[in-house]
Amino acid sequence: MQKTICLIGAFDTKGEEYAFVREQILSRGHKVFTVNTGVLGTTALFPVDVEANRVAESGRGNLEQLRKKKERGEAMKVMCAGAARLIKSLYDEGKFNGIFGMGGSAATTVVTSAMRVLPVGVPKVCVSTVASGDVSVYVGTKDITMIPSIVDVAGINRVSRIIFSHAVGAICGMVETDIPEATEDKPVITASMFGNTTECVTACVKELSAKGYEVLVFHATGTGGNTMESLVNEGLVDAVLDITTTEWADTVCGGVFSTGPERLDAPGRMGIPHLIVPGCVDMANFGAPDTVPAKYREANRTFYEWNPSVTLMRTNNEENEKMGKVFAEKANAAKGPVAFLIPLKGVSILNGDGQPFCDREADRAMFNAIKANVKAGIPVIEMDNNINDPQFSAKAVEMMLDLIKQANNKKRR
Repeated sequence: MQKTICLIGAFDTKGEEYAFVREQILSRGHKVFTVNTGVLGTTALFPVDVEANRVAESGRGNLEQLRKKKERGEAMKVMCAGAARLIKSLYDEGKFNGIFGMGGSAATTVVTSAMRVLPVGVPKVCVSTVASGDVSVYVGTKDITMIPSIVDVAGINRVSRIIFSHAVGAICGMVETDIPEATEDKPVITASMFGNTTECVTACVKELSAKGYEVLVFHATGTGGNTMESLVNEGLVDAVLDITTTEWADTVCGGVFSTGPERLDAPGRMGIPHLIVPGCVDMANFGAPDTVPAKYREANRTFYEWNPSVTLMRTNNEENEKMGKVFAEKANAAKGPVAFLIPLKGVSILNGDGQPFCDREADRAMFNAIKANVKAGIPVIEMDNNINDPQFSAKAVEMMLDLIKQANNKKRR
């Protein structure tokens, strides 16, 4: 079936490259919809459906003024905002089925800002000079396929011809692919997991799946938590089993798995059931030992080398108390049913009795802060278990189902 692929990019400087890609897409039987983000001009090599002035206007700017000012930074902000707003509108109007862009760091920034506003599942391909490095800033929480350009996106040559052709094959293959429909629609529960809580989450998934739920598990590595919350914000999730909230430890301590201050917001904002467990809040994550900030190394903190690339630092009383207050504030703001489940004998494997991160005073600092700051009516259940004990996972499932029941009863009223 013929599909339409949106080509978005700077046609003023990359017209030749986009013309090549366009011809490749057309030769495969698909249609092309073009959006120019080039501030300096356009191209005469192919028809342009949406010119840069519309993109600038969507970004609350004026193209002629941007050209006169010659302020690259301002132009980037306007075109990024405009591309995102315009592409979302065009997609909602049914103008295209998939999206393709390419370029250097600046073009990649604009192109991917547009791709990130599209729902998960919409085919997205970006050929970029920066695709071989850390692309988290470009990909965010969406399913953007980044393809290294190998050579600069500057003309058609023996290398770029191969890369561009394969990239076209990728986007065409994506839009051509029919997604098998589920035999039945099951309610979706998302769960957060880490290596230190795998046993608990695995047991919860098994039990909830047996009861007719589809459980999506997210690795709590910063991107994982943010991706989970983005799906909640899109209305694709019915409940959240937040067993592993460790990303907040990285946010407080400056670790590598920080999600920023909005983690734990989405379920409450959307009013869906949310069970919060302080899983792995005993640890902040850094890279190799020499990447740990000097202020921590010099403070005689407790460290554990999880593997050569991951160094864990035990959180202290002050950090745990801060997290406890934040968790309570997040729960207090929730519009839907929310509850806490606390494991008194360890929030991780390393926090178990006799283990390297066993520090019950630091644990209590968080637990007490939660209880002292959470508003009346929000359950805070403490269990004399480690987070990975079977009794704890069984209780987590019981509470999750109860919160879902509360939400369903509220809907029926």
